Amino acid sequence: MRSKLFVPGSRPELFAKAAASQADALSFDLEDAVDPARKDEARSQLGRFLATPGEHGKTVVVRVNAIDTPHFQADVEAVLQPGLHILNLPKVESPDDIHQVAQLLDRLERERGRQQPVGILANIESPVGLRRATAIAAAHPRVMGLQIGFGDLLAPLGIRQRHPVALDQTRWAVRLAAAEAGIAAYDGAFVDIGDPDGYVEDARAALALGFSGKSCIHPSQVPLANQVFRPSDEELAHAVRVERAADEAAAQGVGAFVVDGKLVDGPFIVRARQVAELGRRLGLI
Repeated sequence: MRSKLFVPGSRPELFAKAAASQADALSFDLEDAVDPARKDEARSQLGRFLATPGEHGKTVVVRVNAIDTPHFQADVEAVLQPGLHILNLPKVESPDDIHQVAQLLDRLERERGRQQPVGILANIESPVGLRRATAIAAAHPRVMGLQIGFGDLLAPLGIRQRHPVALDQTRWAVRLAAAEAGIAAYDGAFVDIGDPDGYVEDARAALALGFSGKSCIHPSQVPLANQVFRPSDEELAHAVRVERAADEAAAQGVGAFVVDGKLVDGPFIVRARQVAELGRRLGLI
């Protein structure tokens, strides 16, 4: 998911429009974007939309309300529909939170005869959540990624949203936690919609630390994320050359070799295969 477009769950007039966008994923929100007085209405509208899987080919994510709120279980019950792929769990602070959600999903999927399990995208957006990120990432096979919630993490602490030290250290910690569990890390939102250059700079900083994609709170940010997290033509060509050379080297019992004037061995082969696979998924190879 290079780009994940934010869609308020209380705005059904935007659902089809978002589905027609160029975003890799749609992130419907039942949490902060929905006024408490409209929670019931929003979950009902979103549940009906998800009841019939769309033909848009996008990954569908729903951010429910936090596990300690009175809205959580009703949210999950409403949106566990055929069109849902990933449940985005906000304010995760322990592996126990993940286990509780997984148990609820197990029960609902069994009762509804769902064969494909719903994944969990865990938001890291508090000091304790950040400290326990590694345990959260590895808590259950359903956890497919960690996502940073910069606003909830930084604002209550009086830390400026774009402070480079705060951003870099948070990204580093979350990226390594996700890597240890073998899952993806996704960057949080960039709230200044009128600063596309700032969005690109922010996204490139996340890309440099190995993040897989970034949230988009406005459709104008979607093409920016898609471009930043798209491997360049040069990177794709190099990856394919490494793949071919690796296959030839393996057939000859050789572990290290040179491609484009650079020494290539184990970790570089793994990365090249990852880049090539992403290129194939995006239809670039």
